[in-house]
Amino acid sequence: MKIEQYCVGEVATNCYFAIQEETKELLVIDPGDSAKMLAGKIRQEGLKPQAVLLTHGHFDHAMAAEELAGEFGIKIYAHEAERDTLKDPGKNVSSMVGRRDVYHADEFVRDGEVLHLAGMEVKVLHTPGHTEGGCCYYLEKEKVLFSGDTLFCQSVGRTDFPGGSMSALVRSIKEKLMVLPDGVEVYPGHMGMTSIGSERARNPFL
Repeated sequence: MKIEQYCVGEVATNCYFAIQEETKELLVIDPGDSAKMLAGKIRQEGLKPQAVLLTHGHFDHAMAAEELAGEFGIKIYAHEAERDTLKDPGKNVSSMVGRRDVYHADEFVRDGEVLHLAGMEVKVLHTPGHTEGGCCYYLEKEKVLFSGDTLFCQSVGRTDFPGGSMSALVRSIKEKLMVLPDGVEVYPGHMGMTSIGSERARNPFL
């Protein structure tokens, strides 16, 4: 598997392409902006998008999802507890940047569910705390975790938005993420990548 990272939008959100190199099938994680640029990259590389995965419903992660999904005729996935965040401009914080956006998902997933997409097995880990339905996507065979705004390099996500809870976030990280092997690479929603082992040893919030 090959991973490409694109920094999009006004708050520098990481959008990821998870590419199955043999087939060029593609999962797009958190397309928060720049739908036309992302679509251009997909076409330029001859990739075959299979799904959009949202770690949560904040505008900076979800804003380009519908346009991109419509462009390629693919579905958007999000955790079932994120329905209200997606459809409420206050909860998806688009209202903070002068917008009144409503987002949607085609498929709502559950904690522990394994998605078979683009020739990959993707396990859903519900990690509330940043939002009520925030989740991470774990590719066990590839030793990769897309952590959204749950876990960052030596930090964790904000909890001062609607539905946020620091106690819930730290509990989510300890119970769902810190039980993963040290060598798992973590691709967060902002800033640089890290690993489970590094965060276990150095993250001051844990």
